Amino acid sequence: MPDLLFELFSEEIPARMQAKAAEDLRRMVTDKLVAEGLVYEGAKAFATPRRLTLTVHGIPARQSDLKEERRGPRVGGPDAAVQGFLKATGLTSLDQAKIQTDPKKGDFYIALIEKPGRPTLDVLAEMLPVIIRTFPWPKSMRWGERSARSGALTWVRPLHSIIATFGIETEEPDVVKFSIDGIEAGQTTRGHRFMAPSSIPVRRFEDYVAKLLDAKVVLDPERRKDVILADAKTLAQAQGFELVEDQVLLDEVSGLVEWPVALMGSFDKEFLSIPGEVIRATIRNNQKCFVVSDPKTGKLTNKFILTANIEASDGGKTIIGGNERVIRARLSDAKFFYETDLKTKLEARLPKFEQIVFHEKLGTQGERIKRIERLAAEIAPLVGADVEKTKRAAHLAKADLLTEVVGEFPELQGLMGKYYALAQGEDAAVAAASEEHYKPQGPADRVPTDPVSVAVALADKIDTLVGFWAIDEKPTGSKDPYALRRAALGVIRLIVENTLRISLVPIFSAHLSKLVAWLIMERNFSYELEQRWFSGLDIDPKMTHAKELLAKYMLEQPFAVPAIEKDTRNLLSFFADRLKVQLRDQGARHDLVDAVFSLGGQDDLLMVVRRVEALGRFLETDDGKNLLAGTKRASNILSIEEKKDKRAFDGAPDPSLYRLDEEKALAKAIDQVKSEAGAAVAKEDFAAAMSAMAKLRPAVDAFFDKVKVNDDEPKVRENRLKLLNEIRAATRAVADFSKIEG
Repeated sequence: MPDLLFELFSEEIPARMQAKAAEDLRRMVTDKLVAEGLVYEGAKAFATPRRLTLTVHGIPARQSDLKEERRGPRVGGPDAAVQGFLKATGLTSLDQAKIQTDPKKGDFYIALIEKPGRPTLDVLAEMLPVIIRTFPWPKSMRWGERSARSGALTWVRPLHSIIATFGIETEEPDVVKFSIDGIEAGQTTRGHRFMAPSSIPVRRFEDYVAKLLDAKVVLDPERRKDVILADAKTLAQAQGFELVEDQVLLDEVSGLVEWPVALMGSFDKEFLSIPGEVIRATIRNNQKCFVVSDPKTGKLTNKFILTANIEASDGGKTIIGGNERVIRARLSDAKFFYETDLKTKLEARLPKFEQIVFHEKLGTQGERIKRIERLAAEIAPLVGADVEKTKRAAHLAKADLLTEVVGEFPELQGLMGKYYALAQGEDAAVAAASEEHYKPQGPADRVPTDPVSVAVALADKIDTLVGFWAIDEKPTGSKDPYALRRAALGVIRLIVENTLRISLVPIFSAHLSKLVAWLIMERNFSYELEQRWFSGLDIDPKMTHAKELLAKYMLEQPFAVPAIEKDTRNLLSFFADRLKVQLRDQGARHDLVDAVFSLGGQDDLLMVVRRVEALGRFLETDDGKNLLAGTKRASNILSIEEKKDKRAFDGAPDPSLYRLDEEKALAKAIDQVKSEAGAAVAKEDFAAAMSAMAKLRPAVDAFFDKVKVNDDEPKVRENRLKLLNEIRAATRAVADFSKIEG
């Protein structure tokens, strides 16, 4: 079947837009083909700095003929409905329609519509211009004399030419005939801007790729990445060095060149006195170059590798020289910033934070630092951290945000704080916390293990979560502007991966109470405000945030406990949802997290995880599966009978009402399991608790096999339902089995 070759050739497309643009082009064309009834075999899109290219193979040569029955109005219906039906279906009279009988609704007119399929070439000529005009560039522009016209084409950069050919491999393809804003679709492209600028006629995709390669254009961005990485590694190894790999930079550089050529430059050794991360950020951000390290020391050398877009006649000397001059100037600036920063102590920068707003409802950065410092000191004993070191670390952790280097390279926040703290003689644990308290920032990021760093990291994230919960700025749907989900996942990983035993509810509740007290009493709230508000008088607009909090948290007594407890419960529920995500990513079942959290009071995340793991292993066994089935059966029966009788069947069963041996055996097994499972849970031995639970399975199976629950005698029926409730209660020693799927 025929193939489509589609190229949009323009001035340089920003590298950051290329990958998405290629995917958008593939999606838009293939979706439209399918909508037109043209099912294709495969499609692939490519991007270089000057072109978007799409190949779609295995497209039918024409659409299939369409036959459709369209139902019209009832026979004898209103004339307006009949005329609308005729117009919509293209019929000239009702004689051309047939009548279909509906046994319930009567006779209806039915139109038989036959629509012959069109040649695919015609369909393409109609759809491709629309796709070009509606292409979703983040930013686009008009250009040239045509730009002033209404409806003139907008594109990311000036569009120069279009290739659109369609045909089978063994024949000369047809050009898809269309014109857009004076640009005629054809079958001519151009090669490298400098090394092969002449026009190149092409026929189909294989021909196109080969001719572009001869014209110094590597079409596939993945192949360009491979070339850049391999050549850069080879160049570094030739001089006994190692390339410092950078995937993000590699992605960007591959979008800047069509014909990658790796070259090595150097800079003055004096700049190696700057931290390596500053050198790397300077060279990476300003010149898009890779840095090189010495494998013997692991430190950076005074070399860098750039990727040129041309095979220069002088071997690249001019290109290297130009980059060296720029890098020398940039490193000189970075060195100045770094040395200037070292002249000011970190704590001397803190007063400036009092003038920087963290959030209009949560105060300044300075006020937030004080909250984190207090909370970190409270958490420190819980994680085995030295309290004084933790307070000092929390006090200094944000200070580097006001340094010159972090102002120039925000991605170095925290890391520079560590360097500056070490330079001014701070304890190593205090310095490390400046960098590590931001971690983990994602699933691939490492988790701090030093107790001081852990305490400050937990305090930073918990303060963020509690603060935004207090002002009702919670994530909604996919929106999470303050990255609260990431903060919660960070807390979870800090606790679980460091095997910390921490009860979160007391921490949330205490910090929320203190935060609300501060927000109301310190942030413009006074007795006068309270009286004016309760009297219905106007309040200074600056005090409205305090008014909102007062309405939420203060009833007749200060800091209403119900509101604090409600927010604490909601925040713990939010953590349960995040824990589900975390465990699901690790292969665990989300319903098991629900089953554990449903027990109530489960705010020790490490124990929750261990319960979930033990429960998961238990449910993979035959005993676990069968006990789950029996427990669910008991719960279902209880739910039905409780709804029918409008009562709960709680309370202990009466042994004198047992009529069958299976009832007695089940009651005995329940007593044994309660004792053994309860003791195991108390020792936090959840595997042993599951083993105890397994002993319940034979008695449950036998009970349901031999015993009629809804006995004719009311007292026996009630007693047996209470016995079923005992099954449910016994299993709740480890989890709420009713929440488990299956």
